[in-house]
Amino acid sequence: MIPLLGTLALASGLAASATGAVAWLRRPSGRGPALAAAGVLCSAVAAFLLLEWALITRDFAVAFVAEHGGRDVPLYYTVTGLWSAMEGSLLLWLVMLCGHAFAASRRLPATQDRPVTMVVIMVVCGCFFALTLFAANPFEAVPPPADGPGPDPLLRSHPFMGLHPPLLYLGYTGFCVPFAHGLAALVTGRAGREAAEVMRRWTLAAWVPLTAGVVLGAWWSYGVLGWGGYWEWDPVENASIIPWFTATALLHALMVRRRRGSLRAWTVALAVATFLLVLTGTFLTRSGVVASVHSFTRSSVGPVLLGVLVAVLVAACGLLVWGWDRLADGPHRRADRLPPLSRETFLLAAGALLVALAFTVLLGTLFPLLVQAVGGERVSVGPPYYDRMTVPLALALLTAMAVAPLTGWRGPGARAVARRLAGPAALAAAVVAALGFLADEPPVPLVSSGTAAFALAAVAVRLAGSVRHRGAAALLRAGGRRRLGGLLAHAGVALAAVAVTASAAHATTLQTRLRVGQTAQAAGYTVRLDGVDRERAGDEMSVAARVTVLRDGRAIDILRPSLVFYPSAGGSAVARPAVRTRLLTDLYLAVSEVDQEADEVVLRLAVNPLMALLWGAGTTVALGGLIALTGGPARREPSGWRGTARARIEEPVG
Repeated sequence: MIPLLGTLALASGLAASATGAVAWLRRPSGRGPALAAAGVLCSAVAAFLLLEWALITRDFAVAFVAEHGGRDVPLYYTVTGLWSAMEGSLLLWLVMLCGHAFAASRRLPATQDRPVTMVVIMVVCGCFFALTLFAANPFEAVPPPADGPGPDPLLRSHPFMGLHPPLLYLGYTGFCVPFAHGLAALVTGRAGREAAEVMRRWTLAAWVPLTAGVVLGAWWSYGVLGWGGYWEWDPVENASIIPWFTATALLHALMVRRRRGSLRAWTVALAVATFLLVLTGTFLTRSGVVASVHSFTRSSVGPVLLGVLVAVLVAACGLLVWGWDRLADGPHRRADRLPPLSRETFLLAAGALLVALAFTVLLGTLFPLLVQAVGGERVSVGPPYYDRMTVPLALALLTAMAVAPLTGWRGPGARAVARRLAGPAALAAAVVAALGFLADEPPVPLVSSGTAAFALAAVAVRLAGSVRHRGAAALLRAGGRRRLGGLLAHAGVALAAVAVTASAAHATTLQTRLRVGQTAQAAGYTVRLDGVDRERAGDEMSVAARVTVLRDGRAIDILRPSLVFYPSAGGSAVARPAVRTRLLTDLYLAVSEVDQEADEVVLRLAVNPLMALLWGAGTTVALGGLIALTGGPARREPSGWRGTARARIEEPVG
């Protein structure tokens, strides 16, 4: 029964999407479009719940359950197992996408571009319903086996499995609304300040969960994969950060558009590019064309997704070419040149740097595929390329991010800007001098630390000025929350730069083979292997190294890194690291090999500085975006207002 009902739910969603697209074109003010949007969401939710029910009840007559379910899988990982494989993950994607479609049908203002926006969203929903129904249907009926293998072992050993993919998908699918809104602006020519505010709110609503998803993904990688790091420039990791860069650039460009009424075509292009990059990442993840621990296996979905991506790319680029002149800034705006030390100039510089980062990472991700497609040769692009290319861009971005809030709209003058930047610059110089003379830092970490200190000090100056001139209570009002959220996000990025610099420059890593009773030392820690324990719980078999951690000859902790194996799933064992987290350092232990007869293990030991700061910084960035999302429109200057330099510094940053 479930295979039939699930297939019918997908078919009804496809029909509702097509009906909705027609209804939004013909009678956008009637009840039909709203009902169609509700029908699309109900169909996706019904299919999702049916597959979840099949997993929970172990209905192995459903193909997806037979391939990815299991009787001994705990309930939590049974539920999250729905998005552990291709077909189920597309269902989760559909629920998120249709939820955004329904919200847009109710929340978008009733303007001229609303029908076109909803038509585009309905067409995208229809494409993904068709993709799931015809190329990745999880509801196919099969002869039921006695048991299933369960989810992939990597996806059933960490609680973030229930948070990371849903947050990523919530962000990915949310960019469909700014994308559709941008295409509608190209069709109608309507892209004023009010439209910029609409696009800002929908972009920020997608940017916040995507930010949280990226941070949780790095944390999950750190706690599961056993290699001691958190970002390896893996193609699927890159697929999540590339649209984050362009979406962040879009948010900054929308500030200028809302303020001056310019950059209309540029913001539309960024909105379109962000969703196209989301589709590109979806193709990379689900086509099997890249080798990654995060990607799904090769399937028939790949060619279909490529076709959808090419069709959307051609249509979007065609509309951009056709409608660019309608949205391009008029002669009066082009003649109104930006002062070099204005906030607009630095926001545009930050946006350009973010786009450059996105292009750099995209090039490194796609280059091996292009070389293989053209010449048949397999090449790889590793961390050295990304580190060499992205670090200078990131440092320039940090600088622009620090300076922008301390300048005014249309520029307060070089002397006023220099006065505001004097304190942050002095702190940065002091940090560089201290690290250079006392710690003998290499040049790149030295510059990175100084730039991050400059950015943090600039945020503090900006926040102190806001409290001094408007009062702390003003930060709790709508415009204040918007300002506070932007400052928190900037502070989080600067703190993340400090943590990344410290972990990259000062991490200590050791891999050694230990017998029971032997010790190893790294960065002031001594670890002693006290035993090797074997356990079995349900379908899970594990071999754990019992390790005592000593400091200055005194035992301070006992850690149990292990290797976990699931016989029903087959495959190789999965490392389950043990991490001792403190404010300044993490002690990270992972087992990569066990000789059970000799009670001997190969132990990877890493001492990583400021990891707690990194996770806190990522949380601060996402929290800042969430606070800014709750803020209302920023207070605008009266026409012709030229105010004092002190007043201009208090204009909102978000």
